[in-house]
Amino acid sequence: MKISIVIPVFNSELCLIPLHEAILEAFRDFNSYEVIFVNDKSTDGSWDKITEICSLNPSVNGVSLRKNFGQDNSILAGLRLAKGDYVVIMDDDLQHAPKDIFILYSECLKGYDACYARFSDKKQKAWKNFGSWVNGKLSEKLLQKPKELYLSPFKIIRKEVVAEMIEFKSSYSYVDATLLSITSNITQVEVPHHERLHGKGNYNFIKSMFVFINHMTNYSIYPLRLITGTGFFIAFLSFLGAVAYLIQYLNSDHRTEGWISLMLLIIFFGGLILMSIGMIGEYIGRIFLSVNNRAQYSIEKIINQEVLKAATEKKDENTKF
Repeated sequence: MKISIVIPVFNSELCLIPLHEAILEAFRDFNSYEVIFVNDKSTDGSWDKITEICSLNPSVNGVSLRKNFGQDNSILAGLRLAKGDYVVIMDDDLQHAPKDIFILYSECLKGYDACYARFSDKKQKAWKNFGSWVNGKLSEKLLQKPKELYLSPFKIIRKEVVAEMIEFKSSYSYVDATLLSITSNITQVEVPHHERLHGKGNYNFIKSMFVFINHMTNYSIYPLRLITGTGFFIAFLSFLGAVAYLIQYLNSDHRTEGWISLMLLIIFFGGLILMSIGMIGEYIGRIFLSVNNRAQYSIEKIINQEVLKAATEKKDENTKF
């Protein structure tokens, strides 16, 4: 198996058939591939479409999760089933064209562990573009992401790296952060970004913020260190204020008794409290990162050719009687 394509699916019933047709067209002369659709407990008819596609194409497998575990955990479920030498991750809405997989694949064959798609013109809302920019800047600090690298959801990864990625056990997984923690031998190549075929994206601003916070707090204790630094800074400012007030007290006849000294004490001890909480949080954060072993996902059904063949044989057997 040369290429595995992992596609997390959530409420994309109308996109799946056209996506499958686009994959068939792109891989018409390339037989060594497989597709893994991972249904993240969609509330529409996505699973029925996946089952239909599996019955038509022996290269397609379907996985249905018992509940909605999130996009990254769905991707990990697919990565653990993938058998290809290279594994592609892409969205289910045809904003990533299957024909562009070979551009990423050719680039990765030059010796890279992974290749990201870079979009010069993104067909999405302005706030999502801004969010991507903010995410990229923070990732440079929190995840040591190279400045020039765009963390696209469309990428291809060598199987040896995938084998290490699937060892990650945290239930708050972040595929890009896991990849960056394993290798720096990563490149990117420009490909077109397309309009979503049907419907609208599953992430609004609030959901995106929660996902971002989960990602950042699980892969970095930098926010805790920021709180600690803020505590030190506030305590230092209150100390400077106390010195300035003392100089004014000694050199001026105009004095406001009590209020300023009380506020400085409150600010000073508030800073010390933040600093202390930050220090304690530093240790709690390390423990949290080490022992968080909640299930990443639970598979309810798998549809592949072995399952379909067994179901057909059972149906034929029952027909005989």
